Amino acid sequence: MFFLLFILILISHAIAITKYEESYLEVPIDHFSLSKTNDTFKLRYLLVEQFHIKGGPIFLYCGNEADIKVFYDNSGFLLDIAPTFNALVVFVEHRYYGQSMPFGPKSLNSAEGLRYLTVEQALADFACVIDSLIKKYFSTMITNISYPIVAFGGSYGGMLAAWLRIKYPHLILGAVASSAPLLQLNNLKLCENFYHIVTQSYRNENCSQAIKASWEAIRNITKTHEGKKNVGHIFKLCKTLGNEDDVGKFIDSLEEIYVNLAMLNYPYATSFLAPLPGNPVKSFCDKLKSYGTIQTPLALLQAISSALEIATNYSGTTKCNNIEITNNEPTDFAWGFQACFELIIPMCSTKEDIFEPISWDYEKFTKECIKKYGVVPYSPNKLFLEFGGATMLKYSSNIVFSNGLLDPWSSGGVLANISDSVVAVLIPEAAHHYDLRGANPVDSKYVLDARKFHVAQIRKWLNIS
Repeated sequence: MFFLLFILILISHAIAITKYEESYLEVPIDHFSLSKTNDTFKLRYLLVEQFHIKGGPIFLYCGNEADIKVFYDNSGFLLDIAPTFNALVVFVEHRYYGQSMPFGPKSLNSAEGLRYLTVEQALADFACVIDSLIKKYFSTMITNISYPIVAFGGSYGGMLAAWLRIKYPHLILGAVASSAPLLQLNNLKLCENFYHIVTQSYRNENCSQAIKASWEAIRNITKTHEGKKNVGHIFKLCKTLGNEDDVGKFIDSLEEIYVNLAMLNYPYATSFLAPLPGNPVKSFCDKLKSYGTIQTPLALLQAISSALEIATNYSGTTKCNNIEITNNEPTDFAWGFQACFELIIPMCSTKEDIFEPISWDYEKFTKECIKKYGVVPYSPNKLFLEFGGATMLKYSSNIVFSNGLLDPWSSGGVLANISDSVVAVLIPEAAHHYDLRGANPVDSKYVLDARKFHVAQIRKWLNIS
């Protein structure tokens, strides 16, 4: 009976307009300094009060590596279930992303400005927001138990949600961590798994061999100046490939597109990282296969370029593609810093994958990070010392780790129960943190079951019968 009511609420909410209030909280730039400085900045968060009734819980989304509005727009599950729990919903932006800049416009100008971009500082920001919400929405102190606050997050945000529960159990009652590759941090044993899963997505649609053959075609054709011009024309590049370094960047950009199609392989059209059709991997492969038997390397690249327009020009308005150059958006710069010095995830590919084989070279990786940011990386084991990795999970509680098995990031996810209260949910045929997206008529039974499980766990944490 409850689940039927739950579904009806989801359907009714899908047609409702949810309004949020944009708020800011002054938080310390450095939560852990012993100096007497009072330097603060404004941390942004989005507050949805329309479903909240006094006494209801708080659902808090842990913002990750983008403007918080991106996650608000793509994590509708929190809003879908809020009426069921009379919950206040809060999406908190991560420092150094969106509008939450500790040093204003200069925050991303140098490694010196980025020195406060760490997991510990971000979690402390979240704790400050939670503390301010407790003072406003809970009139009396709650003793002996955690406050009725549940953390949610997807991808890096999922890692943050789990760590928030581990580090601040007196503030966070439980956490739903979706697509959180927590076990892949500094883990060479899982180095190959990510690209294996990407490869399988294309192999399932019978187009992996064409992608695999395209790298040799690109390498061979671009050996000459005329060949570089031809490839640039075929892929409608805004800038002609000038040298081998440009060719390498172009190949990296194509690989990133293939990864994103696999990661965002939802059954309906989305605009998460870029506008994409439903089932984008199938859409790409079907279009590629429609060219039939491809006779020459140039024809192969032309077919691939045309098929990739589902990603590069889905709107039909793109005049040229900038995929041949490294994206220097501020968000990418900040995330690159984190990936270099704290969130180190070894990745490698083999000859069995659709990509060119590449091994993990920590020394090379370190040199590139130092060159780009001008500072020496943290110890690769820093986060393990802080949060204990898989070992700490044995001593934790009230955490759900969910992973879609189509998602490449499931390669580093928690895929088996750690204990009775730290549990894993595996979602067949689901992409990157699909379960945190809002309800959609084409959602599979697997996704609906995962969301039903989340609701049941939250009810259990909140002691709601």
